[in-house]
Amino acid sequence: MKSELNRNYSEVTEFILLGFRAPQKLQSLLFLLFLVIYLVIVAGNVSMIIVIKTDSRLQTPMYFFLRNLSYLDLCYSTVIAPKTLANFVTNEKKISYNGCAAQFFFFALFVTTECFLLAAMAFDRFSAICYPLLYPVHMSHKACVQLVAGSYICGCINAIVQTSFTFSLCFCQENRLDHFFCDVPALIKISCVDTFVNETVLFILSAFIIISTTIVILVSYAYILSTVLKIPSTQGRSKTFSTCGSHIAAVILFYGTVFFTYAQPGAISSPEQSKIVAVFYTLIIPMLNPLIYSLRNRDVQDAVKRILYER
Repeated sequence: MKSELNRNYSEVTEFILLGFRAPQKLQSLLFLLFLVIYLVIVAGNVSMIIVIKTDSRLQTPMYFFLRNLSYLDLCYSTVIAPKTLANFVTNEKKISYNGCAAQFFFFALFVTTECFLLAAMAFDRFSAICYPLLYPVHMSHKACVQLVAGSYICGCINAIVQTSFTFSLCFCQENRLDHFFCDVPALIKISCVDTFVNETVLFILSAFIIISTTIVILVSYAYILSTVLKIPSTQGRSKTFSTCGSHIAAVILFYGTVFFTYAQPGAISSPEQSKIVAVFYTLIIPMLNPLIYSLRNRDVQDAVKRILYER
C-alpha cells in the first residue's frame, strides 16, 4: 500500500489551478480587473519606495518601515498576480510542482514578514509618542534594520516549516487545486493522506504569529492612547494620533483577512469564500496601502510635490 502511495505521489508533477469558476465573458472582465489592480499595486508601491528613498526629509524610522512595507506588498502580490492573470487567458491553468512550492514559499515568507513588520511599526509609533526624548536611541538606524531583519527571519522560518509540512503530503493522482494560487488550505484539501498534523501546524503557527504580533500592536496603542489623552490641547491630540491612523487602517485590513483564512480551522472547508478573502489580502490590500499612507500623510504629499516641481 505504501509503495502504491509513493508511486501515485511521484506522478503529481504539476497542479491545475481551477481559479474562479465563471463564464468566459466574466473571465475576460476579471482579467481586466485584476490587471488594473496589479498595475495600480506596482505603480503605487514603486512610487512610495522611490519617494521615500529620494526625499531627504523622509529619512526617518517611520518611513524606513513604510518603504519596507511597500516592498513587501509589491513582492507578495507579484508572487500571485502574474500567474493568476496568465490563467485567465489560457486553457491550461497549470503550475509545476516545484513552481507551486516556490510560489507558496515566497508568499508565506512575505506575508509573515509583513505581520511582524506591522508590529514593528506599532512599536515605532509607541516609542515616538510615549518616549519622544529617547526615540532616537530606541529607534536608531541599527535598531530599525534589526527589526526589519528579524521580521524577515521570522517570515523565513514560518515559510520553511509550512512549505516542508505541506509538500511532504501525498497527493496521489489528484492535482486540481480549487484556488487561484498555491495555498495551504487548497493543498490540504486534495491530499490523499491524513492531514490532521498539517492542519494543526497551520493553525498553531498562524495563531501564534497573529496573536503575538497583535499583542505588540494592542499594547503599543494602549500606551499611545493613554499618552494622547493626557495632551491638554484637542488639536495636539488630533495631530499626534493622526500619525497612527494610517497604520491602524492597514492593520485592521490585513489582520482581518489573514485571520479569517488561516487562524480558523473552518476556513479550509469553504474554498469559494477563501478565494474571495484571498483576493483582498493578495491584491486589494497591497493596492490600498500606498493610497492609505499617501492620502492621509502630509509629509508624503509634500515630498511628491517637491519631486514633481523639481522636474
